[in-house]
Amino acid sequence: MAASSTPTQNRLLAAFPQEVRDRIFPDLELVALPLGKVLYESGDTMRHVYFPINSIVSLLYVLEDGASAEIAVVGNEGVVGVALFMGGESTPSRAIVQSAGHAYRLSGSRTKEEFHHDGKMQLLMLRYTQALITQMAQTAVCNRHHSIDQQLCRWLLLSLDRLEGNQLVMTQELIANMLGVRREGVTEAASKLQKLGVITYARGHITVIDRPKLESLSCECYDVVKRETDRLLPYLFDHEKPAPTAQA
Repeated sequence: MAASSTPTQNRLLAAFPQEVRDRIFPDLELVALPLGKVLYESGDTMRHVYFPINSIVSLLYVLEDGASAEIAVVGNEGVVGVALFMGGESTPSRAIVQSAGHAYRLSGSRTKEEFHHDGKMQLLMLRYTQALITQMAQTAVCNRHHSIDQQLCRWLLLSLDRLEGNQLVMTQELIANMLGVRREGVTEAASKLQKLGVITYARGHITVIDRPKLESLSCECYDVVKRETDRLLPYLFDHEKPAPTAQA
């Protein structure tokens, strides 16, 4: 994997101006992100940001009794550790790898140095942060008002958007932990999707075989997040479009 990996597999890194890439790419470190690895715990001082290339990282809020629920997912469209360049240095959430793969890591000092040095990069990072906040807010609404079936559809779609291909390596227990629901509810919801011919599920591998149907079964929460991400960061999904200028 290391031999064939490039930073531009992360779409946010790929959208940076060439002069920014020339400065920071030599400082990026390719790291493996095994399933379940914790990148930071609640309250930790962040020392790095992570740009996933073929992995997904979940941001979770953890309660005192150990219960947790996912508030956002980050994959090859973004960066883990926004509190570092936003000035907070730490966050009450936990970042844990939900789909194994690799990421490029950049030290906190280099991230902040470059963030304050280049206006175009700063604008990109701030727009990404706004999109992430939208995802967090919509996830909170979805978890409160929509069924487990709809939450699962939203979650699968958001995860697919952040990986190449149509397959996720994920146990039902892990999905239940991410959604903050009982495993039995996820099992029932996944069984419904399989009977409808939307997914296949076997030994922890979920393959989406009818994405349009999956989108039709999801609540509006997925579409809200996707529209806002596309509005703020269209160049993440179309590399022919130029990134905005600092005056945009």
